[in-house]
Amino acid sequence: MIYKNKKPLVLFLVPAFAFMVVFLHYPFVMNIFNSFQKIGGLAAPSKGWLDPWYSNYTEMFQDKNVWIALKNTLLLMAATLIFEVGIALVLAILVDQIRIGAKFFRIVYFFPIVISATALGLLFNLIFLMDKGMVNQFMELFGYEGLIDWKAENRALVTMFIPVIWQYVGFYFVILLTGLNNIPADLYEVASIDGANRWQRIRYLTLPLLHNVLCTCVILATTGALKVFDLPWIMFPKGMPQNATWLTSTYMYYHSVETRNTDYGCALAVLIVALGIVAARVVNAIFKEKDY
Repeated sequence: MIYKNKKPLVLFLVPAFAFMVVFLHYPFVMNIFNSFQKIGGLAAPSKGWLDPWYSNYTEMFQDKNVWIALKNTLLLMAATLIFEVGIALVLAILVDQIRIGAKFFRIVYFFPIVISATALGLLFNLIFLMDKGMVNQFMELFGYEGLIDWKAENRALVTMFIPVIWQYVGFYFVILLTGLNNIPADLYEVASIDGANRWQRIRYLTLPLLHNVLCTCVILATTGALKVFDLPWIMFPKGMPQNATWLTSTYMYYHSVETRNTDYGCALAVLIVALGIVAARVVNAIFKEKDY
C-alpha cells in the first residue's frame, strides 16, 4: 500500500537520472565523438575530423605501448582476483573465528583504503628506494649483501602491484566479513554436532553460502583494476622504466594531458570502457550468482 501511488517516486528518480545523464552518459558519448576529431589539448576546440576519421583506432593497434598497457592491465586484473580477493577471504574467515580483538583487526585491515593513493605512492617510493630504502635495509639486516633496484624493468610490475593490492585488500575484507556475519550461527552448530571439523565447515558451509558475495567482489576487483591510476602514476610516471609499467589508465592520461594528444586519449578511454564491459561479461558468465 505504501507504493500504490508511484507518482511521487518520479520526483526522486528524475533528479538522479538527470545527474547521470549530464555527468556520465553525455560526457561518454562526447568522448566517443571526440575520438574521431583532431583535438590538441584538454578544453581545446576541435580542428575538424581526422583524415581518415578512424585513424586513432588504427594507430592504437599499431602502438606497441598500447599492447604493453593491455598486458599489464590484464596481469593486474589477475593479481587482484588471486591476491586481493584471496587474501581478503582468508583474513575475513580468520577474523570471523575470533571474538576477542575482532574490532581491532577490522580497523587495521581496512585502514589502508582510507589513505590517499598519492600519499601511498610516495610512501612506497621511499620503501623501495635502492639506497637506504626500508626493504633493502631489512635485507642488509638479515645478511644480504648488495643493493636491489626494485624499480628495474624486470621487477617494476611486482613493485607496482604490491601497494595496489595492499591498499584494496581491506575493502574486500569488509565486504566478505559482512557476508560471513549474515550466515546463521545455527548452521555451524548443527554441522559441528554432525561431526564436521573446521575445514569441512568452511568448505561445505562458508564458501557455498558466501558464493554470491564472492561474485560481487570478483566483479568489483576486475572492473576496479581498469580504474587504478594515481598510485601507479606516482610510482612510475610515464611508464618508466623503458615504458614497461604502462597501464591503460596511465597511458590514456599521458596522451590526454602530457602530450596534449587528447583525441588519442579519448580513443584509449573507449578501449578501456570496451575492455571493462567484456571483462564484466566474462566474469558474470564464470561466476554466476546462485539461489540458496
